[in-house]
Amino acid sequence: MKKIVTVFGSSQPVPGDEEYETAYGLGLLLGEAGLSVCTGGYQGIMDAVSKGAAEKGQEAIGITVDLFNAVPSRYLTKNIECHSLFERIQKLIESGDAYIILRGGTGTLVELSIAWEMVNKRLIKKKPVACHGSMWEPLINLMDKRMKMENRETGLVAYFESIDRCVEYIISSI
Repeated sequence: MKKIVTVFGSSQPVPGDEEYETAYGLGLLLGEAGLSVCTGGYQGIMDAVSKGAAEKGQEAIGITVDLFNAVPSRYLTKNIECHSLFERIQKLIESGDAYIILRGGTGTLVELSIAWEMVNKRLIKKKPVACHGSMWEPLINLMDKRMKMENRETGLVAYFESIDRCVEYIISSI
């Protein structure tokens, strides 16, 4: 069965922006590795990752919800429509064999937190979680300190500056 990497990130970047181009490169790398991608299905990072994977002949799954008055990415090969934001997040997490978190705002933070908690509490089987970009490093370090204090497993979320290293980690972990 083909592996799926769920990618979370901002809906704001547009083609030409560094964040968009990084996400597009991520989609290409995942596609070249024979991995399908799953995103929230709209624009920004979701569009860029879907474009990259689709250009490499891989499936680009979008999990959408009609709350944002947003247009789904034209690069999706499959669109799963949800009735609520919580159902959408649940399907994004269930669909992934691994997760990559790119830069984003509060929505991306919620998605990272839920994926991390599901793995931490063993509500889902352990799956690799990789964050890209320096914005995540302080959060991961802070939470790992707390997890250690609570005698919980640390290192559940990896952090990388390089998108190539992020992909290498995911490929080696699934």
